[in-house]
Amino acid sequence: MSNLKQYEDAIVNYHSVLRIKSLPIFSSNFHYEFLKEVKESFLDLNSLKEIAHQNKWKLSSDWDISTAVKEEVIIVTDAKLTIIFASRNMVKMNGYSGTEVLGKTPKMFQGQVTDRIVSKEISSAIQLQQAFEKTVLNYKKNGEIYACLIKGYPVFNLKGQFSHYIAFEKAA
Repeated sequence: MSNLKQYEDAIVNYHSVLRIKSLPIFSSNFHYEFLKEVKESFLDLNSLKEIAHQNKWKLSSDWDISTAVKEEVIIVTDAKLTIIFASRNMVKMNGYSGTEVLGKTPKMFQGQVTDRIVSKEISSAIQLQQAFEKTVLNYKKNGEIYACLIKGYPVFNLKGQFSHYIAFEKAA
């Protein structure tokens, strides 16, 4: 038994002189999540720049896309209101991934409690190719209702022709 005691004392002595700093495992998870968000924002920003370049957008000075891509959900539709881009952070707001909504229209988020008057005001602004800012009750993928602040802008190409709509959205 005395040999085991000596061994334990030696181990305690050895570990007491080491300068080991440990971090709880969950702190590295925070770091990973942060890096994941930065990467996704970067990828979304590059995708938006590519869409703008391909379609020769005349970009508005009203948009700070590099900040918005981190803080808001960005949805781009073509002139027929078919979703061609949705930022990766949309899943946090409503449960849908960006790829799930491609090829659909933003009406997919609406339902029974969505205010028809607000919907018509948005439709009217879109038809007139005007910017709008409205709060609408939308539905998450799991069926929950959430209030969504939408700032929508028509996008014109360098020839001045209407090309797309871009919407910056966040839970209200």
